[in-house]
Parts: sequence; C-alpha cells; structure tokens
Amino acid sequence: MNESLRIILFITLLCLTLLLFIIDILAGPVAIPVHDILQTIFTGESANPVWKTIVIGFRLPKALTAILAGMALSVSGLQMQTIFRNPLAGPYVLGISSGASLGVALVILGFPVLFAQGNINPLSIWVQIMASWIGSALVLLLIMTVSLRVRDIMTILILGVLFGSATSAVVSILQYFSHQTQLKAFVVWSMGNLGNVTKGQLAVMSVTTIAGLVISFFSGKMLNVLQLGESYARSMGMNITFSRMVVFISTSILAGTVTAFCGPVGFIGIAVPHITRALFKSADHRLLIPAVILTGAMIMLLSDILTQLPGSDSTLPVNSVTALIGIPIVIWVIFRNKKITPVG
Repeated sequence: MNESLRIILFITLLCLTLLLFIIDILAGPVAIPVHDILQTIFTGESANPVWKTIVIGFRLPKALTAILAGMALSVSGLQMQTIFRNPLAGPYVLGISSGASLGVALVILGFPVLFAQGNINPLSIWVQIMASWIGSALVLLLIMTVSLRVRDIMTILILGVLFGSATSAVVSILQYFSHQTQLKAFVVWSMGNLGNVTKGQLAVMSVTTIAGLVISFFSGKMLNVLQLGESYARSMGMNITFSRMVVFISTSILAGTVTAFCGPVGFIGIAVPHITRALFKSADHRLLIPAVILTGAMIMLLSDILTQLPGSDSTLPVNSVTALIGIPIVIWVIFRNKKITPVG
C-alpha cells in the first residue's frame, strides 16, 4: 500500500472515530438534540440543566473512557502478539487481568469484615482500583522476575497462562465462600462497565493510559526487530531482557489501568490488531501503533453504542458486545492460519 492510500485510511479512521464519538454521546434513553450537546461540550452551557448534567456528568466521560480503553487494550494486544509471535495472544496473556481480578476479589469478597471495622468501604471504586493496580503489578513483577531467568519467550507465555489460571482459581474459591451481596458486586464489576468512571477518575485514567502509550511508541523499533525472532534480534545487538521489560511494563500499565477502572474487557486486544494489519497491510509497528490506537478507539466506541438498548434505561454489559465483535475475528484468524503460526 502506498503512502497516499495510508494517509487516506488514517483520515477515514479519524473521521469515523469522531462520528462514533458524537453518536455515543447522543445514544441513551434521553433524547438530546445535537446542537445542545455540542453547545454543552464546547461552552459548558445548555438550555436544559438536566441535559447538561447528563452530557457532562455521564455521557462525555463514558465516551472518553471508551476511547482510552480501546486504545490501551488494542496496543497491548499488538505488543503481546508481536513479542510472543502468536496471533491469539492478547493483553491478558501474562495474567495481568487475572491479577487485577484477584486484587478486587480480595477486597470485595475476601476482607470485607476487616474493611468494615475501619473507615474504608470495600465497595468504593477507588479501593477497587487500587486493589486492581496492586494485583496487576504483583503479577507483572512475577513475570519480569521469570523473564530474567528464562530465555524462551513461549515458556514465559505458558507461565503467564498458568499464573492467570492460578489466580482465577483463588477468585473462584473466594466466590464460593462469599456472601450473596458481595458476590453480586464482584460479578457486576467482572462484566465490564465504561459508565462508572467519574471525571476525577477519568483524569487519572488518562494520565496512566497516555504514559503506557508513550512507552509503546518508543518500543516500535524494538518490536519491528523482535517480530523477526529473538535470534535475529540478538544478532543485531538488541538487549532482549530490556526489550521484554519495556513491552511488559507498557502492557501492564495499559491493560491494568483499563481493568482497574472498567473491569476486565475481553477480545478487543486480540481482534483489533488483526483488523488493523488487514487494513494497512503492514508489519511496521511505527505505522501499526498509531493505526491500532485509532481502530481500537473506533471499535470500543461502536461497542459502547451497541450496549444501549433503545427505549430502555438498561444497558448491556460491554463484555457481551466486545465478545460478539471479537469472537468471529478470532475464528477467522484460526481458519486463516489453520494452525497457529508466528506473527511476522
């Protein structure tokens, strides 16, 4: 694909993302005119105070959260598929999501009595976020420790799956012995929700997501070399351990942040990199990373729009929609490859 076509494709993706962003803010049980929405966003004023509260307090943060989550999960998936040279690798392949889920499960299901005796509410969103971050960080620390001793990247992949299975087993045990109210709160969190992020939390999520994306941009050249194989990378003088750490840190920040604020959101990290590669027909990560950012934001906005039930105050769990979008793409990848072959 020549340069002019890629520029046109980038512009098209950007326009579609902006269009879906506006549609996402329009979508909801309360019909608000486009003029009033634009006026509220750009001036902070509205003819109807209720409309202003709905747009500024709920719909705008939710749409921005969808953009951040789509970007973060998609870049995480691209990095994991490249470093493991496996087209079905995703942002949770290292057990980061499972670690985050374990952290939240310990707070909600494991120690509610201890928290209740103090001034901390175990169902507080900030307590859950901190627990999710800590769980993700501990799994990352474990993976990075292993990566210092193990050279084979597929062995690290298998260990990541095993760590994730072990933490999931602990979560299942906690669920079995938990009270009905605590179990319901955890199940709701595990379904994924883009609408629980407030403006204050959105600022924190934005900073951490941007930090993870910045690290990923710096890893573009390393990923280009790693996709050709670690033997080739070593022959080029690349520090494999350092490169792994950079990618693992970026992935943990991105996937861990989304899991902390939105719950575990599946399939976006696996599906979007394949859509982007098919569109741009390129393996250059200096091109793929910004392309994946736009495509991921667009797909997540579309998913959020599809969660809205017309004529109802209810919304579907975002995980159900992302699964319906991502699973056909995963099946397509499997049939296209017939067997899992390395990426690159």
